[in-house]
Amino acid sequence: MHQKKIETEVLIASDIHLGSAVSRSEEFLEFLKQSSFKKLILNGDIFDDLNIKHFRTQDWNLLAYLRELPRVSGKEVIWIVGDHEGDTKNFSLLIGIPVQSEYFFDVAGKRCLAMHGDQFDRLMKDTHVMRFLGYVAGAVYHFFQRIDMEEQRVSRWIKRTSKWFLRVSQGVARGAIAYAKKQNVRYVFCGHTHWKYSVHSDPVFYWNSGCWADIPSNYITIDSSGSVEIGDY
Repeated sequence: MHQKKIETEVLIASDIHLGSAVSRSEEFLEFLKQSSFKKLILNGDIFDDLNIKHFRTQDWNLLAYLRELPRVSGKEVIWIVGDHEGDTKNFSLLIGIPVQSEYFFDVAGKRCLAMHGDQFDRLMKDTHVMRFLGYVAGAVYHFFQRIDMEEQRVSRWIKRTSKWFLRVSQGVARGAIAYAKKQNVRYVFCGHTHWKYSVHSDPVFYWNSGCWADIPSNYITIDSSGSVEIGDY
């Protein structure tokens, strides 16, 4: 669902996967240009990998825009590293944005934390068999994404009905909430799962920003009062 204009204090997006055939980098650039915000948090997996041979013109256009955004508009851009990105030192120099593993910030007196979330994905750390099954499930999903580019009806059905996606999403949420409680954080934001999701475990509120490789793509806004919403584009 397209929205004409977003006006917010903080904008969070994740899992753009530049270099992937299913990345919606052109749409994300369009979205940024028509949105008003003070802080942009890129919450991991901005790149699908660091092989620039896979980058398309629209991917480079987005990177050029992100590089100039702080200088031209004064907006703050935060880049959180994800599990797809590996050694980001050279890319950090290329686009002029420092890379962080986690980012603490405050909105309306509420302590917030953004991190990619792969740290809490137990399937990535379990046995070789579980990692292999997770890889197969992900590969099947991405295959249907590529052949179903316009509407992604099949891949969206797989995501809605897959117990694997649900298990990963809930597991990341539990891990992030437990970590946030130790850090005295009220709001925690993750990506990684490609599944927009929110849950409350007193006193922590958790949100997942979905991804920009699906249709519709997802994002999170936080306004000056601390109100949080997950949107579709």
